[in-house]
Amino acid sequence: MFKGSMPALVTPFKDGAVDFDTLKRLVDWHVDQGSHGLVPVGTTGESPTLTHDEHEAVIEAVVTQAAGRIPVIAGAGSNNTAEAVRFVQYAKSVGADGALVVTPYYNKPTQAGLIAHFTALHEAAEIPIVIYNIPGRSVVDMSPETMGELAKLDRIVGVKDATGDLARVCQQRITCGADFLQISGEDATAHGFNAQGGIGCISVTANVAPALSAQLQNACLAGDYKTALEVQDKLMPLHQAIFTEPGLVGAKYAMSKLGLCSDEVRLPLLPLTDATKAKVDAALAHAGLL
Repeated sequence: MFKGSMPALVTPFKDGAVDFDTLKRLVDWHVDQGSHGLVPVGTTGESPTLTHDEHEAVIEAVVTQAAGRIPVIAGAGSNNTAEAVRFVQYAKSVGADGALVVTPYYNKPTQAGLIAHFTALHEAAEIPIVIYNIPGRSVVDMSPETMGELAKLDRIVGVKDATGDLARVCQQRITCGADFLQISGEDATAHGFNAQGGIGCISVTANVAPALSAQLQNACLAGDYKTALEVQDKLMPLHQAIFTEPGLVGAKYAMSKLGLCSDEVRLPLLPLTDATKAKVDAALAHAGLL
C-alpha cells in the first residue's frame, strides 16, 4: 500500500503566497527521481501556518499533478477532532490515497483520548489512515498497546514513527501485527528502522535528495542492507545539517541551492543562519549533489 521513500513535501512560497506552479514541478520531479509516494501539508509542508483553504488547495494540487503515478498521503491532522475529520474527508473527496494524522498536540489527551480521537476519524473516513506519532512535537506519546488497539480498525493501517526509538518497531510488531505498516519519520535512523521491520520513510531529506533516498529504501526493501548503508553514509551529513535548525527550513535552503524552489518560509520560522548554510552546502557536496 505505502512503502519506500515518501517525501514529506515542502510547500513552496513566492512573495508570501503558495507557489503552485513550483509545487506542481516538484511533484513531477519526485516521480522522475523515483520517490514512492508524496506526503503534502504535514509539518514539513508548514501546515501550522497555512490557512484551511491553502491546506486543501495544496492537497488537491498534489493529487491532481501526481495523477495516480505514485500514492499521495495527505496531511490531515489537528488537535481538534472535528477539524481533523474535515481534513480527512476533504482528502478523500479530491482523490488522496490516504491520510496522515498526527496525535493531538497541546491538548495532551490520555491514551483513552487517543483511542477515541482516532476511532472517530476511522468512523468518518473512507481512506486509509496512518497515525503520526511524534512526541517531541505533540507532547503526547502513543504507546504500543494503544496503537495495537487502533490497529484492529480496518482503516488504521500504519504509523509514521518519529519517536527515534528503534525498539518501538519490534514492540509494535507484537501489538499491531507484522502487516501493520511501520514507516519511519526520522531520516537519521530510517536505515536501522527498516532492519527492525519498517517498510519505508516519510522523509524530509528526500525533498533534497529523492533519488538517493529512494535508492536507500529500495535496497532495504530488497534486503540489501550493505548497499543501503553505503547510501546512508552519503546522506548522513545531509540529515544532520538539514536538522541543525528546523528541518523544513534546512530542506528549503538546500532545494534553493539546487534551483528547485525558493527558501522562503513563514513566521515564526526564519531563514537559515549563515553557519548552518555552510553545513548544508558541505553536506550537499558530500552527497554529490553540488
